[in-house]
Amino acid sequence: MQSQVFRNQPSTNTSSAFTQFWENVKAIAGPYWYPTKPEGRAFSDVIRSWGMLFMLILLIIALVGATVFNSFINRYLLDIIIGEKDIDKFFKMLALYGVALFLVTLLIGFSKFLRKQIALDWYQWLNNQIISKYLSYRAYYKINFKSDIDNPDQRLSQEIEPLASNALSFSATFLEKVLEMTAFLIVLWSISQQVAVILITYTIIGNLIAIYLNKELIKINQSELESKADYNYCLTHVRNHAESIAFFQGESQESNIIQRKFSHLVKNAQSKINWERNQDFFKRGYQAAIQIFPFIVLGPLELRGEMEFGEVTQAAIACNLFANALAELINEFGTSGRFSSYAERLAEFSNALEAVTKQPENVSTIKTIEENHLAFENVTLQTPNYEQVIVEDLSLSVQPGEGLLIVGPSGIGKSSLLRAIAGLWNAGTGRLMRPPLESVLFLPQRPYIILGTLREQLLYPNTNRQMTDAELKEVLQQVNLQNLLSRVNGFDTEIPWENILSLGEQQRLAFGRLLVTCPSFTILDEATSALDLKNEGNLYQQLQSTKTTFISVGHRESLFNYHQWVLELSPDSSWQLVTVQDYQLRKAKEIVTTPEPPEDSL
Repeated sequence: MQSQVFRNQPSTNTSSAFTQFWENVKAIAGPYWYPTKPEGRAFSDVIRSWGMLFMLILLIIALVGATVFNSFINRYLLDIIIGEKDIDKFFKMLALYGVALFLVTLLIGFSKFLRKQIALDWYQWLNNQIISKYLSYRAYYKINFKSDIDNPDQRLSQEIEPLASNALSFSATFLEKVLEMTAFLIVLWSISQQVAVILITYTIIGNLIAIYLNKELIKINQSELESKADYNYCLTHVRNHAESIAFFQGESQESNIIQRKFSHLVKNAQSKINWERNQDFFKRGYQAAIQIFPFIVLGPLELRGEMEFGEVTQAAIACNLFANALAELINEFGTSGRFSSYAERLAEFSNALEAVTKQPENVSTIKTIEENHLAFENVTLQTPNYEQVIVEDLSLSVQPGEGLLIVGPSGIGKSSLLRAIAGLWNAGTGRLMRPPLESVLFLPQRPYIILGTLREQLLYPNTNRQMTDAELKEVLQQVNLQNLLSRVNGFDTEIPWENILSLGEQQRLAFGRLLVTCPSFTILDEATSALDLKNEGNLYQQLQSTKTTFISVGHRESLFNYHQWVLELSPDSSWQLVTVQDYQLRKAKEIVTTPEPPEDSL
């Protein structure tokens, strides 16, 4: 049964869309801010996070209070300048104004610092949690064919950090601007209740329009993330397959593919520009109307002497700050659309990682038992989706120090047996006895070349092993890579090895790992396909000298020289285990008895 994770489609129902958004936020933020599982965050870390958050809230409240206080100082300054004309009061009030402005500067600086620090801590924890899920239980492998999650690398590298920073930015800005708007409405109410009521009504109408504009922008942001991820993957694909593209001279076709992905990205960007234009027009017009409004209403009162100039100015400042706060709030709602997209994609990814590591219910699986030998007992192996039987009722045992060669037509499932040994595939029935995976070394057709030094390449996966340069040079000599050191600057040089080494050299380097590791069991999947017969013979002789038990997949007749047994798989899921001599004899007889095709008549 194939486990699938379906994307959340944009909902036309605002209530259900908000519910889904809130569920995504709880799934992401809950384990950090309010862990409920025993293996969750340490209590001291949770207290530290809440302490920083509480401090941030206090700083925001203090900042809003200082801003409102400054509006009153500004009002009194103008009254002193225009009305009282008292120089002593003026300088005292000016000094107080300077202290208040300095205080605002400090509060802004500390609040922004604390906001970014909380976001960084959350990002670190969130990244570590998702990476842990990604690398646990081979989820990074299973997710490639058990779900429809696109571009997991982009979700990990580019979508976690902005999620944390956007969340903190939106929350802090929302709190600050709501407090500012509330405070300045109170100020306006104390000056003119009529102005305050009209402003409240105007704000409600404006927010409804802003919600409508942002609703469509959320969909555009979601599409933008997906199109950017597809475009990045397309470019990475070209880099990873540069040599193949060069051989095929496929630049024109690749250019067409890249342009198609880029055109989709540009089309989405154009839609975003159009919607942001409408939003900017609305925001600026909305803000301008608020700024001119107090002069229209209160200006005539001051001219008739019914109101002090300072009150009119304070009302204008209050409306102006109210408008700025509202504009930033509307802008943050636009940013929240991007945050919503990040939250949806990360929650979807996290859920998919959990889903692919869960064992499907009511299905049969091969039972794996760790023992110091390798054997199949009545094993029927199927593809992970249980749709195809690869081999049926397989029973065999590989004795210590022996070599087993698996043969059969291409696509028959030879490599699938190796996946079963590694525990990657377990769909089917029967029992599989194998040693602990720490005692098994896998050599695929295209070796895994890590991002590291030459020393780490040879020591992988046990890069903490201690070996001298002389010992490593001896290993390179054994696999006929003694000239490699002359091409690089020692064992501790880190270069792009996949671009430097040919496939044959990579395969020899992989055999070098084998000689370093000396595993009890070795699995080789076409591991010498890029080598000439002389190098292949040398490497298999080195392999035999280690007394390891090994299983190979391959087509070359030369491989028969290094194995004792042959397991032949057939298209009908049957199998046959014979000695190498019997297999070669049977094949020779088939060649002799096969009639030649009739000559074409002229």
